Amino acid sequence: MIVADNSEWMRNGDYSPTRMEAQVDAIRLICGAKCQQNPENTVGLITMAGKSPEVLVTLTSDIGQIYTALHSLKIGGTASLLDALRIAQLALLHRQNKIQAQRIVLFVGSPLEPAEKELVQLAKRLKKNNISLDVVNFGEVAANTERLEVFVDAVNKDDSSHLANVPPGPHLLSDALVASPIIYGGPRAGGSGGGGGGGGGFASMDTGGGGGGLGMGGGMDGMDADEMYRMAIQMSLEEERQRQARDGGEGEAAAAGGEGAASSSGA
Repeated sequence: MIVADNSEWMRNGDYSPTRMEAQVDAIRLICGAKCQQNPENTVGLITMAGKSPEVLVTLTSDIGQIYTALHSLKIGGTASLLDALRIAQLALLHRQNKIQAQRIVLFVGSPLEPAEKELVQLAKRLKKNNISLDVVNFGEVAANTERLEVFVDAVNKDDSSHLANVPPGPHLLSDALVASPIIYGGPRAGGSGGGGGGGGGFASMDTGGGGGGLGMGGGMDGMDADEMYRMAIQMSLEEERQRQARDGGEGEAAAAGGEGAASSSGA
């Protein structure tokens, strides 16, 4: 289950073009990656803010439903993080395919309201029910990191839960996540030295300007499976952006043509 932050804080423009649009782009990336990993994977979407948390899409293998719901996300109110996570937990427990592993991907882009004690209590319930948790911490990174580290550490089991801290910058939020374990949904196999050791699956995305990025410029020779997979995800994301740009351009052109026809016929 994807839990999105649609609070008033998502209007801020410190992530390009806004926190909300950056988050939507990242959700598309994650959903696409999950469905590519296994055609039997299912994803759902929940929002945290507004009058109350809302399930926009129940668990489905039809990624188009997620994309459609993302277009209708409305910004407003404050995030009810604990309630949203409880709803996500229930949705996972009532999944049709009980063999599927359970995971929540939580986007936090506004100041955390729950106390650390409340977060730990919920984390223990998630862990008891074998639910893994990935957290994308953006927007209020400095204020939220300490409590989110405790939260993820409390739910973490066999390195199956991860925290990605993504500070603002010239990069896209989705691009910062491409190399994150969140895309892979669990512990990485065959570690090739890229994952900065240490506890709890925490990662700070160092995406500061210049220099190499993911190092994809040298062709495919010498690339390991993980690097090739990252490259495929990036290409898929870029194709989606281009498709949306084309659709938007065609829609504007059609609207302009319609207005012209209307004005000429009215003359």
